[in-house]
Amino acid sequence: MSETPTNASTSKVIRNDPWFGSYAARAEAMRASEIRALFAVASRPEVVSLAGGMPYLDYMPFAELSELIAKMMVDKGDVAWQYGSAQGDPHLREDVLQIMELEGINDVQPDDVVITNGSQNALDLITRIMCDPGDVVLAEAPNYVGALGVFQSFQVDVVNVQLDKDGLIPESFENAIVEQRALGKRVKFLYTVPNFHNPAGVTLSVERRPRILEIARRHHVLIVEDNPYGLLGFDGQTYPALRSMDAENVVYLSSFSKIIAPGMRIAWMVAPPGIRHKLVLANEASILCPSNMSQFTITTYLDNFDWRRQINDYRGMYKGRCEAMDSALREYLPYCSWNKPRGGFYIWLKIPEGLDSRAMLPRAITAKVAYVAGTGFYTNGEGSDHMRLSFCYPKPERIQEGIRRLASVIDAERQTAELFGTSGASDPHPHDSEVPGPQVI
Repeated sequence: MSETPTNASTSKVIRNDPWFGSYAARAEAMRASEIRALFAVASRPEVVSLAGGMPYLDYMPFAELSELIAKMMVDKGDVAWQYGSAQGDPHLREDVLQIMELEGINDVQPDDVVITNGSQNALDLITRIMCDPGDVVLAEAPNYVGALGVFQSFQVDVVNVQLDKDGLIPESFENAIVEQRALGKRVKFLYTVPNFHNPAGVTLSVERRPRILEIARRHHVLIVEDNPYGLLGFDGQTYPALRSMDAENVVYLSSFSKIIAPGMRIAWMVAPPGIRHKLVLANEASILCPSNMSQFTITTYLDNFDWRRQINDYRGMYKGRCEAMDSALREYLPYCSWNKPRGGFYIWLKIPEGLDSRAMLPRAITAKVAYVAGTGFYTNGEGSDHMRLSFCYPKPERIQEGIRRLASVIDAERQTAELFGTSGASDPHPHDSEVPGPQVI
């Protein structure tokens, strides 16, 4: 599972690739996502996958939607299958305003919105227009693996900002700015997932949000707010978006991947005018235009179905699956510690001292259970004492079975570590299912 090639593997690449040595320097920084590398095995039916953050889509009204899409193709097929605008379809840009209003963003016009091919495209665009090689992006640690891949591809230095049970720590944010500038570095933006964080599961407290914005304004640091999970609070609670409090210093991005479905690859950004103009130009240079067909499919859904009720159904379903995972962890892995999120898709599990989640993964696959090793969420090799568990896709009974299988692997690893005296697992620490302690983040 190693992302760093050994000398042997490098030699193999040189022999097999006649273009080795011709690539741009930034291509050398590209590494396969540990999550993507797992897909081939994790998708096998006999494996309980607690790895990928795939939404559970059986709640979608596919039969009714397919009829409306067929009608849309008759009425607008010549436009749906044609080139479109680099900024995105005006109808969809108007529709997303209703969604953002749920999180307090009510000062946005359709012209402020840029449609992208998923959030990954959005992250690529903002990094493309803001960062040169060697620039600094501040990012929570651990962090979303897809964002780290984008930053690495643009040869950006990722500097960690610490989290705790209440999300991003303001003092850590400010200290990182000061320290990096003292080193002569250019800090371009803070990348943050404030709601139901991937992978840590924590949420930035309402009390900290104004403080984070004040620090960013004072130091003239842009905030990139990535918010794919904000509407998936288990009890229906939504938090005020950072963008709702500051229109000038925040670039907001969100996606339909988690609240509807990821297959359409449609997301959106809201940015101050100057940045928005650059984003549209970058989007045109990168993909020419987002897919009209995908955009029209999304607007067909939003205009004809009760999407608010659909999101509420998702909340209830994911809450039940989170409860199933929490209950199974209490039963089978009481000596581990974890957060119990209030929304989203993930539990961030700390395993006993001396164990290595990455080294243990092949044995977990053999036991027919998959997870993502914590090292995938750092750029510096940290995270071996954690793993990300996704509860979004498996049904509750499969989650319980997956945790039972995982516990058998961890138990065996503990016994081996204790036998050879390499583990602190003989002194198990109780979990705190509501908030992660300092060691969890």
